[in-house]
Parts: sequence; C-alpha cells; structure tokens
Amino acid sequence: MSQNSRQFHLNAFLMGVGHHEAAWRHPRTEAHRVLDVAHFQELGRIAERGKLDSVFFADGLAVGPRIKHNALAVFEPVTLLSAIAVATERVGLIATASTSYSDPYNLARKFTSLDHISSGRAGWNIVTSAGADEAANFGVDGIPAHRGRYERAEEFVDVTLALWDSWEDGAVVLDEESGIFADPDRVHTVDHVGERFRVKGPLNSPRSAQGRPLLVQAGSSEAGKEFAARYAEAVFTAQRTLAEGQQFYRDLKARVVAHGRSADELKVLPGIVPFIADTQEEAEELERSFTDLISPEYALRQLSTMLGVDLTEHALDAPLPPLPPLDEIEGNKSRYQLVKDLAANGDLTVRELIGLLGGGRGHRTFAGTPEQIADELQTWFEEGAADGFNIMPPYLPGGLDDFVDRVVPILQERGLFRTEYTADTLRGHYGLGDPGNRFTEEPAHDVSA
Repeated sequence: MSQNSRQFHLNAFLMGVGHHEAAWRHPRTEAHRVLDVAHFQELGRIAERGKLDSVFFADGLAVGPRIKHNALAVFEPVTLLSAIAVATERVGLIATASTSYSDPYNLARKFTSLDHISSGRAGWNIVTSAGADEAANFGVDGIPAHRGRYERAEEFVDVTLALWDSWEDGAVVLDEESGIFADPDRVHTVDHVGERFRVKGPLNSPRSAQGRPLLVQAGSSEAGKEFAARYAEAVFTAQRTLAEGQQFYRDLKARVVAHGRSADELKVLPGIVPFIADTQEEAEELERSFTDLISPEYALRQLSTMLGVDLTEHALDAPLPPLPPLDEIEGNKSRYQLVKDLAANGDLTVRELIGLLGGGRGHRTFAGTPEQIADELQTWFEEGAADGFNIMPPYLPGGLDDFVDRVVPILQERGLFRTEYTADTLRGHYGLGDPGNRFTEEPAHDVSA
C-alpha cells in the first residue's frame, strides 16, 4: 500500500450511453436510454457508490454532425443534474454552460439553484463556445474570434462571482417573531458597468452551503491556460502521453502561482477512456469491437468539425491534407493542435486517426486489466502529471460500473483514493475551503432591534 497522504480526485465525465462514438450501436448499451432520466440517476448513484468526487456533463448549443450517426445528448445539463441531485446525497454535480451565449445573471441564478437543490454540490464548467453551428443559433455569423471569446468570458465570470457574493453568509435571518426574513445590510448590489455587461444585482437567490459553485475549465490554449490560472479550481484536459501531461501540469501550476494563488487551489484532471477486462488481450478486443462500429461518414464529419477543415470527401486511407497554422484557427485551438500533432507524429491515415479518436475525441484511451489501469493512473499522479482524473467510460452504465467496482478498490488499497466521503460539498471533495465573500468585512449585528 502507498503511504502517500496525498490522494487524487476522480470525476466521471458522462455522455449519453458512453463516450465512444459508436457506443449506442454496441450490444453492451441500450441506445433508448439517452432519453431516460432514470439512466442518468443510476449513473450518479454508481459514481457515489465509488466515492467519486463528482459527475460532469458537457453541453453544446447545436446539433452539429451527430444527428444521423450518433446518439445525441438531449438534456440541458443543469436541469438533468437537478434530477440527479435528488437521487444522490454526496457526489458532486458539474455542468457546462457557455459564456458566449448566456447572461451572467441567469447563469448565476441557475447554478445557485442547483447548489441549493443539492446542498452545496454544484460546479460550473466554463466554456467559450467555438462552433459555427452554435453561433448560427444565436444570430452570429461565423465563429467569434478566439481572443474576443475569452475577453467576454473574463468579464462574464467576474460579474457572476460578484452576484454569488451579493448575499453574505448569514444574510437570511428567518426570525419569525420579529418578522425579519433577511438582513438588507448583508444583501448587496454589484453595480457592474463593463464593456459587455451592465448588471445591478443583487442576485435573487441566497448564498449556498458551499459559498458558491466550484469553477471548472477545460481550455488548453494559451488564452485558456491563462483563464484557468486566474479563475479555475479544477481543469479537465486532454493529454495523451506522460511527458505531455507533466509539461502541461508544470506550466499551468506556474501560471496559477503567477496569479497570486496557491498551486493547490487548482486541480489538474486529464481525461482517460478505460476499456477494462480480465486480460489486456480481452480489453483490446473490447476496444476493437467498438471501433469497428464507427460510421466513416459520421467520423469524417466529426473530424471536420474538430479541425475546421472539410474532410467529408477526403479518402479514408490517405493522410490528412495540409492543415492551416494554429494562429489561423478561431475554433478550439488546443483540440486542433492535439489532432494535428497526433496525425503528424504517427503518419496516420484518416481511417487510423478516426479509430484513435473514436473513444474520446483526443483524450487518451487505455485498454487493460483493472491493475494495469490503476498502475497507469498512479504513475501519472506520482510523476507530476495529474492531481486526479476525468474518467470517461466508453460505454454506460457498464463502463462506469467496471471502473467503480474493479479499479477504485485497487486505488483505495494503495491509499491513493478515499474509502469514504469526508466532506458534504463539492468544494470539500476537492479539498477547497470557503471561497470568501468580498462584502463580508464587519461582524454580524442584530437586525431585529
């Protein structure tokens, strides 16, 4: 058993009936369950059985290339997590919401509501929607500029944080005898007037049990890393090798410190898509059984979307065509560079590239025994590439069941992961304290006098 006092964090990134592009076609899944809220409540309970820190749902604001050949994620994630909240007690609940096509007041209220419903288990994954299809749904022609998206996001988050602070702890009095519901001196306007937003406040929802939702971010571009270093408390990232993971980890932690924060205030969680079986050969065969079901037509459209280059008529057994330099890309820069590097380094054909990306769209896939997967996670954790992991089951619920029942116990035996929850809130699970409140400067006073 490891004698390390340091333990890592585990988030379950859940998507439909599995992360693999062909999961809905595989006999290990039931495709109709993408429409069944009970399926997702079951996943929340499985994650909680494994004492995982949290579950996470991504989101997009357009159908994209999936409609013909893939099972869609059909629920708005905060709504879905509210249903999961009432079916669970401890596991954290993280949802994606875009700063590009949202309003700070409504978003702040929505996540505070989830935080109250779940007794302090909410988290917000901050994204800056980069898709042309998404833009078209909000009356925007083309993809908004990368820099402009992050500038908007910074002001957006600043306003949201101010709104979450607008009710101090203890502002709700509930004194029935005196008739005092709240102390008005502890409820504040924010009076924000900025380049993109003008918001008076206060928020019409009190502060939650954990102070405010956990802030999560997933961008790995230069702008994304700077944004994360300033705001994020957890980062989901796609790193395919240990060396790449170590470099990203060192870089991001240094940026956090440069912003005047402690390096421990941000947890780095690389994604991994685990195919689990009794032997490595069986695990690899399991992975192939999914890859064989990928529709080439769908995969070409998906790859086209990731790269911003139309590959729908490109030969499957040819290498990628020449791609534009990174500085010409306004979409997801970090994922574009990952796919470009993957293709160049391996001299892969488009068909081979599709197979590699099918499990996790650029995240690392790993086929092996429970012990091999535990070894891999432990190596990344102890060699300075991760504070924990974003577990992306290729099929659901079985892939999450296998990880919770077969891998987590090994990690617990090694002293690397909790055997029981020691906190009630999501911030507590991630080892983060009270976030403080900008308006709390004076001691409480008697408002009933």
